[in-house]
Amino acid sequence: MKTYLYPQNLKAAANLWLWSLKDFAVLAVAALISVLIFVNTFFYVPIVLVLIYAFMTIRLEDTTVMDFIRYAVKFFISAQQYFEWADSVRRQFAQ
Repeated sequence: MKTYLYPQNLKAAANLWLWSLKDFAVLAVAALISVLIFVNTFFYVPIVLVLIYAFMTIRLEDTTVMDFIRYAVKFFISAQQYFEWADSVRRQFAQ
């Protein structure tokens, strides 16, 4: 079996610039449709939605902006944090 150095022995997901290939294809089709809608009706909301989707799906080191926001909401809002302050203080004074 051959071992390739780049990218991760050819097992990494395909990326195109800052997006995965699937996200880039969705963006291309959605951008085309939203520009056609804007040219015909001067309705710019689809373009704004495509730009928001493009920002949310930027992928850096296998993490998207949407994943980062999801992790932050889970950490700060929805997941319970558990701290044991008393045990660490007792251990510190016991030594």
